[in-house]
Amino acid sequence: MLHSKANWKSLQIDTDAELIKDIPLEISPVVEKLLLQRDIHLASEAKKFLSPSLDDLPHPENIQGMEKATLRVKEAINKNEKILVYGDYDADGVTSTSVLIKALEELGANCSYYIPNRFTEGYGPNETAFRLAYTNGFTLIITVDNGITAVHEAEIAKQLGIDLIITDHHEAQDELPDAYAIIHPALSIDYPFNELAGVGVAFKFAQHLLGYFPEHLLELVAIGTIADLVPLRGENRILVYHGLKALTSSNTPGILALKQICQLEGSVTEEDVGFKIGPRLNAVGRLQDAGLAVELLLTEFLEEANELAQEINRLNQERQRIVESITKEAEKMVDPDSNGVLIVYNENWNEGVLGIVASKLVRRFDRPAIVMYLNPETNELKGSARSIPAFDMFKNCMKVRHLFLKFGGHAQAAGMTVAKDNIEELQAALNNFVAEQLTEEDFKQEIVISGTVEVSDINEHIIDEINRLAPYGMGNPKPIFKVKEIPADKRLIGSKRNHLKLQFQKDGNVLDGIGFGIGEVYHKISPNTPLQVIGELGINEWNGNRKPQIMIQDVKIDEWQLFDYRGKRNVDLSFLDKEKTIAVSREPLLDSNIQRIDYNIDVMNLNEADHLVLIDMPTDLNDLIAIIKQIKPVNIYACFKVHESAYLKTFPSREDFIWLYALIHKRKTVDMNREVSGIMKAKSWSKEHILFMVEVFSELEFISVEHGVLSIKPNPDKKDLETSRIYQERLRKLEVEQTLYYSNYEQFKKWFESHMDYLVKPKEEIVNGLS
Repeated sequence: MLHSKANWKSLQIDTDAELIKDIPLEISPVVEKLLLQRDIHLASEAKKFLSPSLDDLPHPENIQGMEKATLRVKEAINKNEKILVYGDYDADGVTSTSVLIKALEELGANCSYYIPNRFTEGYGPNETAFRLAYTNGFTLIITVDNGITAVHEAEIAKQLGIDLIITDHHEAQDELPDAYAIIHPALSIDYPFNELAGVGVAFKFAQHLLGYFPEHLLELVAIGTIADLVPLRGENRILVYHGLKALTSSNTPGILALKQICQLEGSVTEEDVGFKIGPRLNAVGRLQDAGLAVELLLTEFLEEANELAQEINRLNQERQRIVESITKEAEKMVDPDSNGVLIVYNENWNEGVLGIVASKLVRRFDRPAIVMYLNPETNELKGSARSIPAFDMFKNCMKVRHLFLKFGGHAQAAGMTVAKDNIEELQAALNNFVAEQLTEEDFKQEIVISGTVEVSDINEHIIDEINRLAPYGMGNPKPIFKVKEIPADKRLIGSKRNHLKLQFQKDGNVLDGIGFGIGEVYHKISPNTPLQVIGELGINEWNGNRKPQIMIQDVKIDEWQLFDYRGKRNVDLSFLDKEKTIAVSREPLLDSNIQRIDYNIDVMNLNEADHLVLIDMPTDLNDLIAIIKQIKPVNIYACFKVHESAYLKTFPSREDFIWLYALIHKRKTVDMNREVSGIMKAKSWSKEHILFMVEVFSELEFISVEHGVLSIKPNPDKKDLETSRIYQERLRKLEVEQTLYYSNYEQFKKWFESHMDYLVKPKEEIVNGLS
């Protein structure tokens, strides 16, 4: 048995559900099930999902405030008023700023932008920045990706005579800012989609301002939308689908420079944006003024773009080094045995990366984590929290809201400021909530499985069809599939041999499996045992060859396992959990942390253990059976060695015993010192063969032995050979060796299984394309 690292959760749908074929649509049963899981029930809906069209985008005029805001901007342009685009320092804010600036410049506006500093100003509008804008002659401020909670700042703008247009997508509070106009899809009853990213809202405004659909801005929309982790459904899916195509063929200097620095060639995917482009744009605002990222996206000169991209890449590398350094320091502060919320802080940490560090701690320890920067002047802690699926960080922190100076967020992520004097009380309160609400299983990460597929059904065609569901992201996760099969091959790869490579074969189909960073399970997989793996299906292209593969995220084995190390030297069992292991050995073990027993122990005193290591064979199979039934192992490691084999020695037949006894009876005495060689030669017997029969005769008192001379006893009692203890011991040893050492693997495993009545056999899985 091999336990998974994560909790596996299968998506549930009606097994009899089908797409309603209101139009002809040719798709496989696998893709049909995936669409149903996404709540797509009509073939017409499926067609729109699989082939996103710009024609299906709703018109921006349906967003409340759009017309009013557009008229005000055009008035400002006509009067040459100074317009300020007020953005944000993350990738969504940077791309939102760039989209609107490009649209305004195209219209000939007198415009500029402002990005607040994360460290000195924080998120969103602030009074100081608005007053500075007034001093510099700006009469119109347009926020992008922020502003919906800026009630005070809106009032300041009004006092200063500045018209404020807010474009945002974040959740509105009870009181809305008194702005000139608010463009927020979720606040617009007539607009059908309310989950646009900040850049999506800015794009809709730009479209309405320009009077046409600006496809050249879609590349920026794709970057901001993917980076902001909004659901990639509906309008977002269409924008990102076409935005990725625009990124692939882009001639924009800043995009070209970014792609080059990210080493992106060919089609740009959502993963390229999420893991390469987005983090680089985000890194700027984490370490300094994010205006550098806006300049990259706005420049029209390739040479300048390359210089800016190099600097941004350098900042990203610095960000990575800072994250790595803080993470190492934070990990040392963590009590690995803690079952509560991990809280760590330091006055030397960069607050711009604390959310990333918190995420890393959650992945490493499977615990909710809060990572904060300590301001020694104010004695306040400011930072970020990340959580596990089973623990709602927002709701639980709101129960102790009085302990925070500032707090906001959602179930899995939050930001906060707290007085240092309150940190112990906060730690205790959160730990109590964890203890009350969670079980041990809740601390494991959760992986949602789309379905189970057979190796024989996996090919390039079905993988290409599944990938029609891309781009993947929030609300449309990349499908995770389960495969259950006996690996045809397994090996460790990589310079550190820390990656697992498997190969599955069935009905002529071959599926490779790669598990990066999970090489430790290699020694935990026994041969001929069905292995369950979950991961993403894809195509591995190498030297022009295309092969299906599964990128393994987790593995498990539900059945008990037998590891056959019989006769092998230097077996490495260091990977075993010592506290769950019992070894049967007559000699002391090298590892004193493993519990050692021998076959003479009172088994009733043994506790259950997952792993049973058999170093020595029993003299009686019943002794081993008793141990198995008592400790109930789910993994057995047979490390037997045989030094003097009974099985390899011929067991005397009844005729052998009769012949030797007749010889002694006839001669009355036989001097073995002189005659054993002759007997050996005459009968082709070994000396041990003869001496064994002599010992049996002696024990049964058929003969007497003195100084090697055998003498017949007159009128001995009639006794069967089987009544001899020596005879029975030899039979038992023969049976033990034959069963435990000289049997083949299947026989060996079957014998153990026949005595493991405590096992619950896993239910057979019914697989039909996708289950």
